[in-house]
Amino acid sequence: MALTGRAALLAALGALPVGIWGPSWTGVLAVNVPLALACACDAALAAPVRRLGLTRSGDTSVRLGESADVTLTVTNPSGRLLRAHLRDAWPPSSWEPGTEVEASRHRLTVPAGERRRLTTRLRPTRRGDRLADRVTIRSFGPLGLFSRQGSHQVPWAVRVLPPFTSRKHLPSKLARLRELDGRTSVLTRGEGTEFDSLREYVPGDDTRSIDWRATARRTTVAVRTWRPERDRHILLVLDTGRTSAGRVGDAPRLDASMDAALLLGALASRAGDRVDLLAYDRRVRALVQGRAAGDVLPSLVNAMAGLEPELVETDARGLTATALRTTPRRSLIVLLTTLDAAPVEEGLLPVLSSLTQRHTVLLASVADPHVARMAKARGDIDAVYEAAAAAQAEAGRQRTAETLRRRNVTVVDATPDDLAPALADAYLALKSAGRL
Repeated sequence: MALTGRAALLAALGALPVGIWGPSWTGVLAVNVPLALACACDAALAAPVRRLGLTRSGDTSVRLGESADVTLTVTNPSGRLLRAHLRDAWPPSSWEPGTEVEASRHRLTVPAGERRRLTTRLRPTRRGDRLADRVTIRSFGPLGLFSRQGSHQVPWAVRVLPPFTSRKHLPSKLARLRELDGRTSVLTRGEGTEFDSLREYVPGDDTRSIDWRATARRTTVAVRTWRPERDRHILLVLDTGRTSAGRVGDAPRLDASMDAALLLGALASRAGDRVDLLAYDRRVRALVQGRAAGDVLPSLVNAMAGLEPELVETDARGLTATALRTTPRRSLIVLLTTLDAAPVEEGLLPVLSSLTQRHTVLLASVADPHVARMAKARGDIDAVYEAAAAAQAEAGRQRTAETLRRRNVTVVDATPDDLAPALADAYLALKSAGRL
């Protein structure tokens, strides 16, 4: 229980006779006795806080950058009118900076025996689970001279999912997939590994696709058309070690890698391939296996929601061993990791042969667009030095990529905005070439 600012001001005014005219108990009592009686009445009429009933409902998940509404229902079982200020506390990252006070504080009035609903709108700035903290309520009397305050624990969790900004590229990649798969009128000639149908030869067809037996039974030359194989296995491997924590623009490299993995996972599942996910640094951070095609994307998004870069050096040997245990049969292993020379040469290269001997390996890395801008800078001595440093860094990445290509690894090195579509194109190229 506490006096409000209004009551404290009145009490101070009641002490004025003592300060001005000396001890004048008549003056003090003339002011403070009515104030005390008013506060006592106000206290008696203020609704109790502890007896209130509070429940939650609303959104349980939201994509990063979007808003989630969580509704708090306040039930007043007492016989007094509830006049209150309420604070619905959540972690600071549940709102954009500067908007927390406005979004989390509410005024409400609940008549006796009734309930009211309040909506708190969250706009999280980080992925992961956001857990509701306590709800603090300050109940006022009708005169506003006295208040009761208390807190309630009302559990609720909102999972903040990756934004999947590369979803916009999915329709164009699916159109290319349908073309490869023979579902459109344009059939791909001489590509893929599964026989589709026979058709009449037209100039420009690969002569190796001529079916001589079928031609002998016809009056025209017949050629085979092919479609990419289906039901292949793809393992997406996210490196969550220290190199994934490096920021490119406003986000860590891990976020761009996850976005690219989501686009590839959605595309491959539509292509009829089976998609698994492994996130690893020195131990398994996330593992998704054996999901049906319709459950692949939700499972990947949910598994990635809580992933954060770990400030440890990735154990390449442990990562390789875990990937091999996860994929006993021949698969496409997509490593979303760094192209920096030291981690690749000291960690990945010594164990890479164990992957390439049994699987097709594709490595995708996030390039920093700022380095490319630095390489083009000119004008003063500082810009020239920056351009030289950027050129040296790019040359190092190119040497590392070339080393990997010589070991039968397909390499995709692109900026965050281009990585997802470039990785999808590399997958389609491998599929059309029959390398999966």
